[in-house]
Amino acid sequence: MLSLLRIENFALVDKLDLEFGGGLNVLTGETGAGKSIILDAIDAVLGGKISSRVIRTGSNKSMVEGTFRTNSALRAWLSEQEIDPIEEDDTSDNSSVIISREITATTNNVRSRSRVNGILVNRQFMSQLRERLVEITAQGQNALVGEATQVREWLDIYGGESLLKHRAVVGSAFSVYQEARQALEKRRTSERDRLQKLDLLKYQEKELGEANLEDADELEKLQQEMERLNHVVELQQMSYKVYQALYQNDGEAPTSTDLLGNSEAILDEMVEYDSELQSLLDLVKDAQAMVAEVSREINVYGDNLEADPQRLEEVEDRIQDLKHICRKYGPTLAEVIHHYEEIQAELAEIDDSENSIESLEEQEKATLAILVQECEELTKLRRKAAAKLEAQIIKELKPLAMEKVKFQVEIAPISPSLNGADKINFLFSPNPGEPLQPLCDIASGGEMSRFLLALKACFSPADAVGTMVFDEIDVGVSGKVAQAIAEKLHQLSHRQQVLCVTHQPLVAAMADKHFRVEKQVINQSKGQEISNGHTEERTIVKVKTLDNTSKRRDELAQLAGGKSAQDAIAFAESLLVKAATHRQDNGSSTVNKRKVSKVSRKKKG
Repeated sequence: MLSLLRIENFALVDKLDLEFGGGLNVLTGETGAGKSIILDAIDAVLGGKISSRVIRTGSNKSMVEGTFRTNSALRAWLSEQEIDPIEEDDTSDNSSVIISREITATTNNVRSRSRVNGILVNRQFMSQLRERLVEITAQGQNALVGEATQVREWLDIYGGESLLKHRAVVGSAFSVYQEARQALEKRRTSERDRLQKLDLLKYQEKELGEANLEDADELEKLQQEMERLNHVVELQQMSYKVYQALYQNDGEAPTSTDLLGNSEAILDEMVEYDSELQSLLDLVKDAQAMVAEVSREINVYGDNLEADPQRLEEVEDRIQDLKHICRKYGPTLAEVIHHYEEIQAELAEIDDSENSIESLEEQEKATLAILVQECEELTKLRRKAAAKLEAQIIKELKPLAMEKVKFQVEIAPISPSLNGADKINFLFSPNPGEPLQPLCDIASGGEMSRFLLALKACFSPADAVGTMVFDEIDVGVSGKVAQAIAEKLHQLSHRQQVLCVTHQPLVAAMADKHFRVEKQVINQSKGQEISNGHTEERTIVKVKTLDNTSKRRDELAQLAGGKSAQDAIAFAESLLVKAATHRQDNGSSTVNKRKVSKVSRKKKG
């Protein structure tokens, strides 16, 4: 439950500390006094949406902090998130969690930081924590009653853990079905493209296969061979010239072999006088042997050269074919060969029989059958929960001056989805003889208020949320109905802390803790309340705790009569007496129930 709310520079609040208690906490005040600012601050500290308007004029920073008492479920969840609660004594049962949100105005937008027990947390974390701390109900939620998604969520939560678990099973089955259906639709819509691509790939595979592409250097080798075949005569003539220059010359000029022979003879004589020249002599001998070898090979090369027009034509044709292939499939022959390998792999994938349309159709049918089966089971669980909710809602509405009300949870079939195959609607008939119609279409403001209150009462026993907030849920009702709402709110406050903004004196009289919200005009320089037209006037929101009977009596009289007339004061006093009697009787009943429960547990033990 919320034990302390601290607000600084938030809207019209400069600085405010509010200590809430268990049971029913009521906020009253004139219209426009700033009661909604308190609720906005609670919403903000729990991660609600904010704008620059929440920062008090003249400041660039706002801070809201809430201290919440923990319960066992909250402590377990915090432990999973690796956040330790703040223990106020030696027992873990008396521990708290402190949530703060700092809001800062920048040039273009607003930034905020949320912390839990001093640890910086993100928006997702705050959303999950909020679900475990506070639930806000307002008359404006009649729009939610008309939303099929919200109505279904309410019924499913009411159905309990088994229903929610099976809804998760349906969600998984739907995801599997969606994957199968999308795979089939993708295959169907792309079948024409697939066949066209298949034809193209097969043509390319055939063309590249017939090209016999094995050597990435084939084109360069063929070009060299073509050059040789195109210049056979020139090569023969030049090889003969090389042979003559090296070994055998038809003219009078000496050959290289002759010159090296002469050099060898001279060096041979020189070695007789200087043995150190032996190494040079050996080099000349080696050179003469090498020149002789080159001469023989060039001579053989020249003799073997012969014109081959047929081979030249074959080489030229092959070169043209390879160049054509390269222009179509890649700049180089190596890239063409790689492309050919990719085509073969893609063809194998496209022709994979396991992904045929027939097999995908069978897979879709199988997953749909499973989904339909799981949806049918979910519908059974929802109908069971709906029957129970119908009975309990009617039971909760009867004390709220709706003795003849009829209520039904309509479950209509729809196509299977992530949340099942049911469209759920709340049908309502407040008057005998009138047919059941959609609740959001026919319920008046007062009837909707009572329905929402009854709905929350149905959820209260199993709801782990520690604080329930009701924002003027009693608008549009009066007299007996207002009294019934007051008693129902007080009944709810036995299970959870209840915060209620109200204009009804009947509701306010039932409070365990009563706060009055009011606006004051102060002089900023002196910090004092003023009534003159000082230029430094500022409006602030103040909250006063009405902690004695006379103050509460005056406030109730103000709510009832608009001013503290004697008859209004007398009415207010009667309300306080009646409320005290109701609380005492109801408290005794609750104590007796607890005693019976303890005795029963001891007997079972």
